[in-house]
Amino acid sequence: MTPTERFTQTLAKVLPPLILHPFGGGSSVDELMEGSRATLALEGLLESDAQAGDDKYELQRRILVGRYQEIRMLLFLGKDISRWLQQCVDFAKRSEGVNPRLSEQSFASLIVEEPPLNVRQKLEKWGVSDRRAVFSRAIGIYSIFSEPPPISSLAPTFLNHYHRYADHAYICFQHLRPFESVVGSDFEFELYASEEYSRLLSEQWEQS
Repeated sequence: MTPTERFTQTLAKVLPPLILHPFGGGSSVDELMEGSRATLALEGLLESDAQAGDDKYELQRRILVGRYQEIRMLLFLGKDISRWLQQCVDFAKRSEGVNPRLSEQSFASLIVEEPPLNVRQKLEKWGVSDRRAVFSRAIGIYSIFSEPPPISSLAPTFLNHYHRYADHAYICFQHLRPFESVVGSDFEFELYASEEYSRLLSEQWEQS
């Protein structure tokens, strides 16, 4: 193999970076935390600040609002992942030495099941303890909703158990077509927060 062929083969294994954008403002985070505290209070593990007469109703309301914010955050994460999946498919079609039949499902299995070591380490550094659940549910939620639906349009049953619906939606997404699985040893890619990636680009431009 010539040096040029080795260089081309190396480039063929490097996918576009996965860039994650911020998906919540202050109120979203506050409502998410309120929902978590309400769950603990309803289970008797934390004292509630709700009025005694409306205590249970108010706690349940806060839990549903918190669940809604979780859905919103997963949806926006799913939007970023979906954009990356499409970029990977386009990359595979244009790159010499890469199977052009690789699909979004192929790269979804990569990010969910076995991403490269550098990506797993970065997620751990960010405090993501259950990568599979977070990424698969994000893909599942985004396969159902392209934009956050009004909370009034979602049934309490769905809000309370959205994670089960998201798990099954991901399975449905993966079974839309036969696909070839890929793993971290097949491809390399980097994971960035959007601000981090913008800063990296700025530094590269200044050095050029």
